[in-house]
Amino acid sequence: MRKLASTFTGYAILIFFALVFIYPFVIQIANSFKTEPDAAASPLSPIPHPGTLAGFERVFSGTDLPVWLGNSLLVTVVLTVGRVFFDSLAGYALSRLRFRGRSALFGAVIAVMAVPGVVLFIPKFLVLNQLGMYDSYLALILPVIVDAAGVFIMKQFFDSIPAGVEEAARIDGAGTFRTFWSVVLPMARPALITLTIISFQGSWNEFPHTLVAVQDPALFTLPRGLADLVSGSLGGGTQYPLKLGAALLATIPVAVIFVIFQRRFVRGANEGSDKG
Repeated sequence: MRKLASTFTGYAILIFFALVFIYPFVIQIANSFKTEPDAAASPLSPIPHPGTLAGFERVFSGTDLPVWLGNSLLVTVVLTVGRVFFDSLAGYALSRLRFRGRSALFGAVIAVMAVPGVVLFIPKFLVLNQLGMYDSYLALILPVIVDAAGVFIMKQFFDSIPAGVEEAARIDGAGTFRTFWSVVLPMARPALITLTIISFQGSWNEFPHTLVAVQDPALFTLPRGLADLVSGSLGGGTQYPLKLGAALLATIPVAVIFVIFQRRFVRGANEGSDKG
């Protein structure tokens, strides 16, 4: 009975906190389908009275959401592919190659992870402006195409792979890159899946960098465009259905990617921790 009571209590606590975390998303979905008066009168009600798609119609007809969506897709795909490739290269170099200053360089990567992103706002703006990249797609992509966290993840995973697996490739005459690409990288699939999900989510939701990278509304990504909506660019009123409908549409791609790769993500994280 004591074990049963303990199990029941544990599940009850988990269910309670699950509901606490899920309820804001329920409110977001409900308000997306409400009318403007209903959303303003009862914003915390989880049931629309009546239900309508007017909010979504206004999102597509009264905002630049298609432009923001296209920009987000472009930037996210390029950043995800770039981060997976370059982070893997850097992680392999720090793990396998022997060169002077390797330890200091890895220490610098760790130090970068400890620096708050807000500290780099002004330096990023100055560098982009001086190089003539400000207010361009290049400004959205190039400064964040490599991240320290991804390099750290890949380096730690490559450390867990025995060095002996590369000897056969070297005997056959394969160079460093060929060994990395054909032998080591396929073995790092769990880490690559983890890095892909993290990179996609981070790139899709990236907002602070867009503040210092672009000013032209035609270059806004979804987070920047949503922030523009929330700041009142469409006039007065709460406009909850429009704003939350746009936020819901921005949430769907990340949720779909995570649901599809959830098992592989958890499995990859567990395999990495076991090998580490």
